[in-house]
Amino acid sequence: MRSPIEGTDRLAEICYQKGIRSLVISPGSRNAPIIRSFTQNKGIECLSIVDERSAAYFALGMAQQTGKTVALACTSGTALLNFAPAIAEAYYQKIPLLILTADRPAEWIDQSDNQTIRQQNIYSNYIKKSFHLPQDISDPDSLWYYERSINEAINLCDLSSKGPVHVNIPLKEPLYAKSLTEKFSPQIIESLSVEKKIDPKVMNELRNQWSKAKGKMILAGMLPHDEELKKSLLVMSQDPDVVILTESTSNLVSENIFDRFDLILTSAGDELPLLKPEILITIGNNIISKKIKQFLRKYKPQSHWHIEENDVFPDTFQSLKRNIPIPPAIFFRDFTDSYTPGAKSSYSQKFKKLAVEAKQKHERFLKHCDFSDLKVFDTLLKAIPKGSILQLGNSSPVRYAQYFPADPSLKYNSNRGTSGIDGTVSTAAGAAFVSESPVTIIVGDIAFFYDSNALWNSHLKENFRIILINNGGGGIFRLIEGPEDTMVLEEYFETKHDTSAKGICQSYKLKYFTANNQDELNRLLPEFYSSTNNQTSLLEIFTPAQKNAEIFKSYFSFLKTST
Repeated sequence: MRSPIEGTDRLAEICYQKGIRSLVISPGSRNAPIIRSFTQNKGIECLSIVDERSAAYFALGMAQQTGKTVALACTSGTALLNFAPAIAEAYYQKIPLLILTADRPAEWIDQSDNQTIRQQNIYSNYIKKSFHLPQDISDPDSLWYYERSINEAINLCDLSSKGPVHVNIPLKEPLYAKSLTEKFSPQIIESLSVEKKIDPKVMNELRNQWSKAKGKMILAGMLPHDEELKKSLLVMSQDPDVVILTESTSNLVSENIFDRFDLILTSAGDELPLLKPEILITIGNNIISKKIKQFLRKYKPQSHWHIEENDVFPDTFQSLKRNIPIPPAIFFRDFTDSYTPGAKSSYSQKFKKLAVEAKQKHERFLKHCDFSDLKVFDTLLKAIPKGSILQLGNSSPVRYAQYFPADPSLKYNSNRGTSGIDGTVSTAAGAAFVSESPVTIIVGDIAFFYDSNALWNSHLKENFRIILINNGGGGIFRLIEGPEDTMVLEEYFETKHDTSAKGICQSYKLKYFTANNQDELNRLLPEFYSSTNNQTSLLEIFTPAQKNAEIFKSYFSFLKTST
């Protein structure tokens, strides 16, 4: 039998030859051969992050920004269970991760041996595919299968609709053998990308149906920045019968595109039924807005087309008629070729009128708004440096951001695949590590403290800024209907606390800023973002929990009033 290190040497070399340049490692013993082989491959940068949950989100943040597969490795046992939240997020965001998990030999599973659990197919619902490598590659067929499986796993990460792939690697002792000295040439299997196209006859049918309809809506969810897609949508936005609605995480900001549709829907009043579309096209991943979901489920379009390169059929608004499994940029590029507007109507004009009214109400309210989460977001979103990457924490931060105009110079990201709070800071840290641009995360207190191990690594860069809005608990539960009526809001929903991040910043040597009112915030922000501030920094803003909720509710009541 060959040494385990021979297999992992081949694994590292195949990864390198197929373009993988980063491996995030959580230390352990059973994964020692993986660590040894990859660290000795000088073409792959290896990063050590102890906490597996944080490590996985850090890798996700790296892959989210680069669009390239990032590998992730851990030891056997419960270590790999801690990867699971980030893997699920990567699956629903279509982010390519190669998960390498060390395992005990098959004969010792369920035999009361240390650090052994059933690892095969452990992520089965949240990966594109799982591979279990042979533990003995002595014979030619086993070696062929070993190398072929690794090739297929890496190809799948980046093939068609991207996503995470799991490779489980059973390893026998000795685990600390030396790497191979003799040269070897592993098998490399290339997978070529192929551009999908819709049959011209079918495309003409779609154009026909589209041109005859009155009231056409394109709704974009979470998307990576895509100039080609934006260019095509701008062509369609000139059509007076078309409205394009986007959220900040859609990364589609331009004139004639409505990026604050929650304000429009809230202000519409009796005119709301007039906004119903005949045809709805959806692109991108999960929609944040609850209001648009309620609106389109009540006022159902006659036809809903969903365009996404995926195998699932998301019927979010219970009116799906066509699922079109093709990248949106390719679809709209072909769809807008020789595009001519259909029958003229006042559909987009209705939205423009309501958008102007909503904007005026928003600005009037904010002008006299007291210090609160809403006022803080108004201040922060104007202060983020141009060209930044903005990571938005889940629960309140990503929702608040939707009420303010998106900045076309920023790239917006948020873990809205599964919408969990568990790895938001780690994801942002990974994004900052691979980015030359400034990276800011705006995060709530519960999410920050839950993921404070994100700061327990030596890979935090000077371009990384953390803005922590500390309102003493889960502020989202004061904004949504229900929790307040349970009589246990503070203890079991809001999880009220008086914790500060100051001690954490001291422990991890982060520069710490704190603001308790609007004047302090205005004074500190220039220093926080100053070019002379060349270290990872955290700004903790303390806001009043109860007043936040009162102001938020008053804000929406004000939007509903007549102009």
